[in-house]
Amino acid sequence: MRIRINPKPEGSALIVTLLTAVVIGIALASYLTLVSSQNVSTMRSLAWNSTVPVLEAGVEEALAHIHDRLYNHVGSEITDLSGNGWNLGADGWYHKSKGIGSASYYDVAIQPVNPPVITSVGYVPAPLTPSSQLGMIFGGVTQPRVSYVNRRVRVNTKALPLWDKAMAADGQIDLKGNNVQSDSFESCDPAYSTNGRYDPAKARDNGDIATNAGLVSSVNVGNADIKGHVATGPGGSVSIGSQGAVGSKAWVESGKSGIQPGYTTDDMNIEFPDVKIPFTSGYTTPSGGTVGGVLGLLGGTTYDYILGTGNYKLSSFKGKVLVTGQATLLVTDSVNFTGNDQIEIAPGATLKLFVAAPTANIGGNGVINNGGNAINFQYYGLPSNTSLSLAGNAAFTGVIYAPDAAFSLGGGGNNNYDFVGGSVTKTVSINGHFNFHYDECLKNGPAREYVITAWNEI
Repeated sequence: MRIRINPKPEGSALIVTLLTAVVIGIALASYLTLVSSQNVSTMRSLAWNSTVPVLEAGVEEALAHIHDRLYNHVGSEITDLSGNGWNLGADGWYHKSKGIGSASYYDVAIQPVNPPVITSVGYVPAPLTPSSQLGMIFGGVTQPRVSYVNRRVRVNTKALPLWDKAMAADGQIDLKGNNVQSDSFESCDPAYSTNGRYDPAKARDNGDIATNAGLVSSVNVGNADIKGHVATGPGGSVSIGSQGAVGSKAWVESGKSGIQPGYTTDDMNIEFPDVKIPFTSGYTTPSGGTVGGVLGLLGGTTYDYILGTGNYKLSSFKGKVLVTGQATLLVTDSVNFTGNDQIEIAPGATLKLFVAAPTANIGGNGVINNGGNAINFQYYGLPSNTSLSLAGNAAFTGVIYAPDAAFSLGGGGNNNYDFVGGSVTKTVSINGHFNFHYDECLKNGPAREYVITAWNEI
């Protein structure tokens, strides 16, 4: 019997082996690709989140720069934010870039408006792509990291004004005078003023008084009527006389005495920056002259100094003064207004008075602010100005910022003298009859600091 055997195709085992290897290879490659993609996604998420502290560092850099410029330009407009690595760009913004760590960095910019706007972009190296990671696995040559993950935010700010209280001090406030009162109004709102001036019928109750002092009797209200809040530093206390009142307008005007619940706090903690010399060159010495018409008496008034628009410097400041423009005056040695002396500010004019003199006395006819707006007369005491007294025979309309000066107010007779505006000094002592009318529109004036109000990713 003849047996026939069908021959089998040669190499079938090899083909099966190769097909099996291909399937396993594809599965392995798919698995590695999946793992790699998951790893990249995780790393990218980490990089994405890591951009936040980087861009936050940029925001902090911008706020610190603005803060530094404010502290070096108290009482002056900040028109130049260059320096310390900041440069003005063609877009009108000030820019700065800075590295964080070995590879991350931020680009931050400040728009010089009031209040400033900040944009900050944080850059963090992007993770390796799947192809480059597989290249590492299979021995390929990887490419250097050149791409970045970035996020951008826009930060809005608001000003904390120099004058956000009727009266603020670093030390004790003593309202020991008679018939002392404090309230508020808004010169920029006709609902709370008349022609921009204080109107008792439209008065408000934000005549706040505050001190950083944390002592017993940090604020002595005495028998004053305070339509507003009183604040001390941590641990400080408020003393009040039997006829004194602190609280809302309704509380005070109802004849109640004492402190209305909720109208005192001990959390006051504000840093008052020192005033610096506003200029070292580019100033002139003012001269006097005779002016008639509305600003002068009939037949003309002779003034010792007439200040127009510009920077001026004097060693001694006294006599009759007329301000007709936007004037800045630095006084180095003495400020002493007595008798018939006066500072008269024409409508639309402003005077920024920087005082380096150890003592300053504004008496006589005081400050005649024809414009009626407190911001038209700004008194700035440098650190060497340690004493300031106000004893004019007429209402004072202006603002005072002298954080190193002991501020005393005195007035005789039966008349109540009005203080319209706001003050910041080292201490306060009243020995007269004063009505304080805080102008709430000063909150729109010069700032001592800017804080963040909104943070939006763009």
